[in-house]
Amino acid sequence: MSPAGVPGVVETVEAHGETTLVVDPARIVEACTHLRDAEGYNVLVDVAGVDYLGWGAKQVAGYIGTPAGRDIHAPGSQGFERVPAAKEKRFAVVYHLLRVSDDPARRRVEARLDDGEEIDSVIGVWPAADWNEREAYDLFGIVFRGHPYLVRILMPEDWEGHPLRKDYPLGGEPVRFSGEA
Repeated sequence: MSPAGVPGVVETVEAHGETTLVVDPARIVEACTHLRDAEGYNVLVDVAGVDYLGWGAKQVAGYIGTPAGRDIHAPGSQGFERVPAAKEKRFAVVYHLLRVSDDPARRRVEARLDDGEEIDSVIGVWPAADWNEREAYDLFGIVFRGHPYLVRILMPEDWEGHPLRKDYPLGGEPVRFSGEA
């Protein structure tokens, strides 16, 4: 079935050898249910949070990996600037799906969010989303509505902030050496 039949899709992006379905966050459960039931994507491999703060600004460089590996001679690998396209919203939740069948396939689904915007949990579609949604909440501050136990999973409960946000302060606690008075 073509990606056009998936409910809630606002954009289809073909890049780097894969298809990404950008889904309206309000319809993420509907889209994921359709992908599982109608298209056979029966394994949720990963749910990942992404922070696009500053994306598309000057002085952003990098490289693109491909299934064949990375071309170390490509621009971006030797200090040449490669500026990515700007994103319209700060955060994204990316779902990596796998169809394990006679016709195996992978699918990437992305829902874009503004700071403070919530998204519905997909635990009802794939129970395996539990840990990944808690991780995205803990490290990025993305809130998953309807999650049965949305609490920190990696950081201590009294930790302030979300360490994988790009505006999280860098640094640490001062180190005390044994010879100090």
